[in-house]
Parts: sequence; structure tokens; C-alpha cells
Amino acid sequence: MKRFYEQVETVEDGDGFTVTLDGRPIRTPAKAALRLPSLGLAEAVAAEWREQGETVEPADMPIMRLASTAIDRVAARREEVVDTVAAFGGSDLLCYRADGPAELVARQAEAWQPLLDWLAERHGVVLSVTAGIVHVEQSADALAALRTVVSAYDDFALTALHTATAACGSVVVGLALIDGRLGPDEAFRAGQVDEAYQAEKWGEDSEAAKARRILAAEIEAAARFVDLL
Repeated sequence: MKRFYEQVETVEDGDGFTVTLDGRPIRTPAKAALRLPSLGLAEAVAAEWREQGETVEPADMPIMRLASTAIDRVAARREEVVDTVAAFGGSDLLCYRADGPAELVARQAEAWQPLLDWLAERHGVVLSVTAGIVHVEQSADALAALRTVVSAYDDFALTALHTATAACGSVVVGLALIDGRLGPDEAFRAGQVDEAYQAEKWGEDSEAAKARRILAAEIEAAARFVDLL
């Protein structure tokens, strides 16, 4: 849409903050009030609106998009989102290892096992690992504990966790990113061990490269969003 405003400001709003365009508070796509929990987050949203040119491009505003998602979708369907994120634990990427070649087996172990060890130490969640295509049944206690961990995040952090988990294919990597155990580049590499190995061996087409860049951008946005909280 065409840019319709000139002045962008952040405004304190009770125990939170909002952003105004020519004095009018921004609303989410669902027309809800955009009330943000931190000044840093409000300033980041304001910066995205200031940086728009003659037309407003929502795709260029990842922080605004995540904030709107937290308000419009996650808050309204919180238990469903918690279930979706926690369900990754039942078939988490990090639990399914290759049985060959040896180089890939070693890369997976080096990238993934420390994160599973961290999950057990930090959150008390122990997930089982298998090799090849054999399904491994995670214990009911582990999955229940994982759901408790996920449900402890507020709506905004949960939004970032959902984004990171989906982008990485792993709730373990998602949690490590949100908790600061991994930076965004490390989280991306952890989620892309197999793809990076295949690209090295056989090359990578332009569509695959584009898809990887999109995932990297989503992970970067989720990490920045949490930092701004």
C-alpha cells in the first residue's frame, strides 16, 4: 500500500508501549491495539515504519510482523501454539541421526549432542536418539516436561520460539536460540547440518539457496525479537 504517514513516534501506554503514525496508534492486521511490552521492541517497530519508502512493504517489517502475530494469533490460540511447538519433541530433528557416511554422522553428533545435553541439564528434558529411519518413541514424561517448558514463555517469546522451531525443524534448537544458548547463525547451522553436507557434496540449486536464506532471515528475526523483549 502507498505510504500514508510522515511522523512515526513511540508512546508509553500504561505498562507498555505503542507506536503512532502521525499521532494515531498503529493497530495489528486484526485491528487490535499494538501494545508492546518493552520500549526497545516499540522503537524497533517504529524504525521499520520509518524505513518504508513510497509504499509500505510488510515483508520488510519482520519485527512488526512477529509482534502482530503474538497479539492476533498466539494470544488467542495460546494452548494450540504450545501444543504445536512441544509436538516437535516427538520427532525432533536432533534425535534422528544418519547411519552413514561417517563424516555426516560425526557432524551431526558434534552439532546436535551438546544441545540435547544442554536441554537435559537446563530444562530436565531427556530425549532419546536413534539412527537411520527407525522411529524412536519419546517417553511421556519427557514430552510432558517439554510442554511445561514451552508453556512457561509469554505470548511474545512463544511467538519467537514457534518461528525458530519451525525454521530449524527442532524445538531443541528453538529453545537454545530463545534462551541464548545459541546465536542465530549457530541455530541456522544446527538446523541445516544435513542440507549443508549435501550442498557440499552435490552442489545447491538457486531455489534451495533461496529457501535457506529465507529460513536464516526468520531465525535472525526471532532472535532479535527476543532480545528486544
